[in-house]
Amino acid sequence: MISRVSSRWHACSSRYGMYYVKRWLSIDTSKLFEYKVNFSERNSLKLSGGKYARLSDGCAVATIGDTSVMATTVSKSIKSSSNFLPLTVDYRQKAAAAGRIPTNYLRRELSVSEHEILTSRLIDRSLRPLFPSSYCFDTQIMCNLLAVDGVNHPDILSINAASTALALSDIPWNGPVGAVRVGMCDGNLVTNPTRRELSNSELNLVVVSAAQNLVVMLEGSANNVLQQDVLKAIKFGVRECQHIVNGINSLQKEFGKPKREFETKNVDDTDGNLETVIDSLCEIKLREIFTNSNHDKLSRDTAIKDVKTEIIENLKSNFDNLNLELCSLIFDKISKRIFRNLIFENDTRCDGRKLDELRNISCEVDLYKPLHGSALFQRGQTQVFCTVSLDSLDSALKLDPMTILTSGINEKNFFLHYEFPPYATNDIGRMSPFMRREIGHGALAERGLRSVVPENFPFTIRLTSEVLESNGSSSMASVCGGSLALMDAGVPIDQPAAGVAIGLIANYENGDSKHIKDYRILTDILGIEDYLGDMDFKLAGTKKGITALQADIKIPGLPLKIVMEAVEAASKAKHNIINIMNETIKSTRKSKKDNWPITEPLNVPVHKKGKLLGPGGINLKRIMLETGSQISSDSENDGFTIFAPNQEALSEAKEMVDKLLAEKSEPVLEFGAIYKAKVVEVREIGVMVTLYPSMQPALVHNSQLDQRKVNHPSALGIEEGHEIQVKYFGRDPVSGIMRLSRKVLQGSGSSPVRNISSKETQ
Repeated sequence: MISRVSSRWHACSSRYGMYYVKRWLSIDTSKLFEYKVNFSERNSLKLSGGKYARLSDGCAVATIGDTSVMATTVSKSIKSSSNFLPLTVDYRQKAAAAGRIPTNYLRRELSVSEHEILTSRLIDRSLRPLFPSSYCFDTQIMCNLLAVDGVNHPDILSINAASTALALSDIPWNGPVGAVRVGMCDGNLVTNPTRRELSNSELNLVVVSAAQNLVVMLEGSANNVLQQDVLKAIKFGVRECQHIVNGINSLQKEFGKPKREFETKNVDDTDGNLETVIDSLCEIKLREIFTNSNHDKLSRDTAIKDVKTEIIENLKSNFDNLNLELCSLIFDKISKRIFRNLIFENDTRCDGRKLDELRNISCEVDLYKPLHGSALFQRGQTQVFCTVSLDSLDSALKLDPMTILTSGINEKNFFLHYEFPPYATNDIGRMSPFMRREIGHGALAERGLRSVVPENFPFTIRLTSEVLESNGSSSMASVCGGSLALMDAGVPIDQPAAGVAIGLIANYENGDSKHIKDYRILTDILGIEDYLGDMDFKLAGTKKGITALQADIKIPGLPLKIVMEAVEAASKAKHNIINIMNETIKSTRKSKKDNWPITEPLNVPVHKKGKLLGPGGINLKRIMLETGSQISSDSENDGFTIFAPNQEALSEAKEMVDKLLAEKSEPVLEFGAIYKAKVVEVREIGVMVTLYPSMQPALVHNSQLDQRKVNHPSALGIEEGHEIQVKYFGRDPVSGIMRLSRKVLQGSGSSPVRNISSKETQ
């Protein structure tokens, strides 16, 4: 199409007169597009583009309601040195999109939030499987939040916008995909629920699907939802995704660019002899390694590495100008093929287990006395150490304003922190709390346990999971260990929860990864089975139902049949794992530990709240520093709550509170009695009086000084040191202030009393 370019002369004024500028309008309106995807009784999804970021390889905007996300994608034509796709996905939520200003010192977006990292990972796992396996060029996808209405979630829009941008670009990609969120409100499945609907939903499931009902990615949390309801939701979500896929296909046919040609890294040598030679040299040795169940993770990896080194050294002596990189690629290709073929031949895995067999599991709880709760969970060579720390509700995790707006969660009184140090895999590296992998795995494990933790628990719960050994499925081991630690800490969880990872090895028709000829589902996969397999399907839940799931699929999509079988295998496995866990601890610990924290309501009379707080809350700060106890206001009961790290600290804090509230020789005042009061201060609004020497001054308002209207106490000749008679009417039930009146003791007045001005005295 011909670009519509026009020029116009515009007259502009200045302080020196009129001048003219020539303005070029270069928007190609023929390339503007918009497509609406309608869902049943829901807001439609609008996909548009052609207006923004036209220098990028692809750009699209997805909109639901008043929430819009723009996705751009760029891929360089210079080949990367890596043997995998160097794909970078960045999702950023700007405060300007909500009409807000960032609350930090510089008032601008600084570090990436946890919510942005999780959303970036969600987009990455939805798009990566559909890139050609031989495409190894630097590629970046950026999703920017243009506008957010606080009703519709932008993460689903980001996936659909990125899918549209990739489909319309010239970047090789075997998409498109469509993404929807499925909720379950009052037993009914809902497409893309709003923030309010999701807060009342039993299910929060993100489904990403390609054409022909192929599942590409699953991620979600559930409130212990039954297995059949989750399977029903997955089918429902896949069906809804097809509307989006069809819409993007229509846009691609009309507005899409031809896909670029790219140079593939050929694994086979020119004559084909090198692969044959390497295969003949290593096949027998690799088969022996992969069938030797005595190997563990390190010994197996070492044995494979030794074979690889031996073969390359052998080839060096027999071939001139040997391409070492090509030899390494061919060896890795042969190793993967042999590993996968052995599973089909024997239905036995490299560690000797059957396809549906769990690794050996052992559990321990209450490992160290100072800890509120602790557990060690060992599954094969995956070992996780979990601890529970209980603190006051003031220690709840506060979220940033944009995360609150997009997720609907203000704060969390239960959160899980996951750590994966390099020694867990016998590696050396630097530790960082903000690695994307650690944040993603921790969020998954947290979702697996969140629904079994009571919402009204009087403490903030911090669960830490430190991976000490790793050979696959450390995030699901964190669910198991975390459940044990919570029960050891006395947290009244509904039911123990467990998690397991399910793998897949598939054979394809004529090498086409979209048509699976045969497959094997593996229960409780090892690290090597994850690396050389086609799927890592993680599922957590109780014996009753499912609490979290995440499917990382490495091929361009799975049929629903295989997904259903994976869910069935995972449900059976977690049931068996819970039975093993119950042998160590079956339910929440009833007997209290000496170091458990304590929280109690603190009844303080309204008129004594000031004594408890002190000037600027200094009394509460002193109690915190001396005893470690925290006193906070309880808005529900209009009182205070005291939190103490242990019983001894609680006793000390109560003693300090009693001393603060103790009144020195305060007599009990009788309602309706008349007292002689001494004026200690004269104010504009009244006088401050004391009924007895040790009492705090109380106010007698101008309206209660005389039957006549009084503008200032001096009009009655009242000064400091004078004594007046007042009547006591108890304390105000809200403020606790004493109610005193002199007026009721006076006769009827004839005229208002007012201040005498200086002019009148002259």
